[in-house]
Amino acid sequence: MNQWIVNPKTFIAEMTKDIRDIPYLNHEDILELNFIRKHGNYFYRRYFRFGLRSHIMEILQPKAVETEKKGIIIDGLRLYPRAKPIKMLRIFRTRFDSLKSAREESKRVKVIVAYLAPDNIARSDEFLVDYSINGKHELILCGLQEYVEGEILDPWGYLDEKHLVALLEQIDFEGLMDSKTTTAIRIQSIRKRTASFIKKIKDMIIKENHIPDLAGIGNLILTRYGEIKLVDINNISRVYFNSDIRLDDRGYPVCDKSIEALALLEQKLLGRPINKGEVVYKTFLDARRMKAVMAIEKSFHNSIKRGKPIAPSGSHRDLRQ
Repeated sequence: MNQWIVNPKTFIAEMTKDIRDIPYLNHEDILELNFIRKHGNYFYRRYFRFGLRSHIMEILQPKAVETEKKGIIIDGLRLYPRAKPIKMLRIFRTRFDSLKSAREESKRVKVIVAYLAPDNIARSDEFLVDYSINGKHELILCGLQEYVEGEILDPWGYLDEKHLVALLEQIDFEGLMDSKTTTAIRIQSIRKRTASFIKKIKDMIIKENHIPDLAGIGNLILTRYGEIKLVDINNISRVYFNSDIRLDDRGYPVCDKSIEALALLEQKLLGRPINKGEVVYKTFLDARRMKAVMAIEKSFHNSIKRGKPIAPSGSHRDLRQ
């Protein structure tokens, strides 16, 4: 018997794992990447938010991390200030079959930036890298994104004046805002800036037929200046004004849910009723359609809990069936 035959299971185990399939990455994982300088002056830490479509890593100064661990003494008290990222590194999980498809993805990001920058989006410099994995070379889309300070704005949560005051108090506690500005003025600023954000999204939908993911928890951040900033630019969907409920590559009805989120922001933050006859809302806020979307969303979350495979890219449901 030939003693040099390799056990297939052992061989597979010894192969380098593809970072697009790994749930989390740490500092050492990042340094192992062929497109990252191994002897750089930064520390990489996984961001607390879990990214379905990308790895999100904080880029930190080593001195700041050290201070976070050891603390500093101020007025006789030892404090442990959390190290603030100088940038965020995003590594997209998307697999591209060609350079053309990778560029198409990048173009969609540019559409969002064109409408929302600079006030309503976390600026990101996108770049393609040649990822070396198990003797192969594949394209991966990455981004160096600005770190946005502020509080999460959840369209489905409470957004009345009392809740906005609580968010502002939290921002004050973190030292992110000049407390001399009155609460009333700041809330007025939030509403004014929200109106501008909503208009930009609607213009994008009508003129470009695209919408970013507004539905994911943590995708929208309320900043120190009362701006709403989109921080997750990994899931941009095309808007079709027909009866199809289109799903993203994970099987989620992101377009429908994002337009629902937009309507909630308009209703709650601007304090005005939604015009369901408006072109942006007419198709997507239909009661029968929203009920179908809710069922799809429930199925999606159940499949995530069970760890079942995601829906194939381009899948959709049709209300006419």
